[in-house]
Amino acid sequence: MLTRARKGARGCRKTPPIGEAMLLTIKELSNQLNIKQSTLYLWAKQGKIPCQKIHSLIRFDAEAIAVWLRSFTPHQATTALSLPRDPALDLDRIIEAAKRQGYTPGHGETITPSPTRKE
Repeated sequence: MLTRARKGARGCRKTPPIGEAMLLTIKELSNQLNIKQSTLYLWAKQGKIPCQKIHSLIRFDAEAIAVWLRSFTPHQATTALSLPRDPALDLDRIIEAAKRQGYTPGHGETITPSPTRKE
């Protein structure tokens, strides 16, 4: 004789079966990660976060989220490459050259002399 699982309100199970992982809702994951729900909806739509769509509902597997989060941990950098500096490309020199070209020698002059010099 078959027995049916005990059902709660609206036909949903009262408790999940043992050994079966529950999927997280937007609200639950939002609270865990301290991220706005609207951001999670956007990321799910853009495919930036692992999720499962069940009809029109979005759910998240806790293990997939844990793997996804670990992917953001900083990797140990080996040694930074040091490139030789070219003095001609030094930023300070470039800025100074631009200032020399942009400014006129008559500092403080408010009236630009006319090209015909008839003022």
